[in-house]
Amino acid sequence: REVEILMFLSAIVMMKNRRSITVEQHIGNIFMFSKVANAILFFRLDIRMGLLYLTLCIVFLMTCKPPLYMGPEYIKYFSDKTIDEELERDKRVTWIVEFFANWSSECQSFAPIFADLSLKYNCQGLQFGKVDVGRYTDVSTRYKVSTSPLTKQLPTLILFQGGTEIMRRPQIDKKGRAVSWTFSEENVIREFNLNELYQKAKKQSKPREEGPEEPPAVPAAAGRPEGETKKDK
Repeated sequence: REVEILMFLSAIVMMKNRRSITVEQHIGNIFMFSKVANAILFFRLDIRMGLLYLTLCIVFLMTCKPPLYMGPEYIKYFSDKTIDEELERDKRVTWIVEFFANWSSECQSFAPIFADLSLKYNCQGLQFGKVDVGRYTDVSTRYKVSTSPLTKQLPTLILFQGGTEIMRRPQIDKKGRAVSWTFSEENVIREFNLNELYQKAKKQSKPREEGPEEPPAVPAAAGRPEGETKKDK
């Protein structure tokens, strides 16, 4: 019986690892599999040992949270009061906004990828933003991003042009469920057509007398734009 349970759990973790895009996600899935398998074995051996192990796991999850990404980025952090104002302030600006929650492991894994994209593609006409829907629940309601512990909508990326939502990933089907989507750098560039958006944004803000466009490149001095600081999350 124990062998069957372990084989079933192994199949689950293999399926989850197929969607993983970072080493941290692979390792996290393996550790989660180990915890569940150990809990089942302890409960079958002695229910008191099972309860003790389960309690220790819960305490560990509550007290030892994964570190937040604190690297370089060109990202503006919105609050519930500033997001609508900023999206409407200059409708010539295209925004790619990530709706995230600090407790979501998927959001934490995607943070360095989104930061890297902002370093490569940020310009005057194409900007990157983030809003913590775990903290600002009214924002999650307005933009229809579920923050349920079982949700598959975190993170959510939304492209805004002229202050209006153009597209989002993951998509939501007719039943209100999130369509599975892998948040890799390649997928974001392709689905959101970042290369074309970047070139169009550069042309709009570039004087006509200047020469041909340069491909997107990482700024020489990595960091945040002058006058902009990273908001506490």
